[in-house]
Amino acid sequence: MALNLKELVYDKFKGFKRFQVVVLMPKGTEEAVKKLKAEISSYQDLRFWHFVFGEPTDIKRVFFSLKTKGKLTTSLATNQVYIVDKDLNQRGRLDDRTDKELEKKKPIYGLNAYDCIEVAEIKNKMSDDLRVLFTEYRQKRKGEFNSDTRRASDLKSETNE
Repeated sequence: MALNLKELVYDKFKGFKRFQVVVLMPKGTEEAVKKLKAEISSYQDLRFWHFVFGEPTDIKRVFFSLKTKGKLTTSLATNQVYIVDKDLNQRGRLDDRTDKELEKKKPIYGLNAYDCIEVAEIKNKMSDDLRVLFTEYRQKRKGEFNSDTRRASDLKSETNE
């Protein structure tokens, strides 16, 4: 899982100023993290990849604050990864329907978490959603972005389908 995330997301976006990967780990797993870091850093610098250690109650609090259908295992693990922007807002997509679902006029559903075991989901959906976020940052920096207009436009297109 970590290797998928490293190769398909981290390596692609590590050059962006505001990009970082943060992994929450239970206290007491520091040695396992050292081994994992050695494994995934054999070819690349991981200076934008951070492991944060916390108490189980703190990890659960963060996890349950996220929009997710996923569950934590008893070891406080999940296959899900999340995009959180610099304002600490969870990001995702409002409409995650496939082309076939669109054709069949299936109900709209969003995507708030990415399964890091599913290579296609990380490589395509998460990468696209990160590109959207970085485009917004760039437009905001240039004074060309208005999130109210974009959100209204997104909602309007949802109701027209």
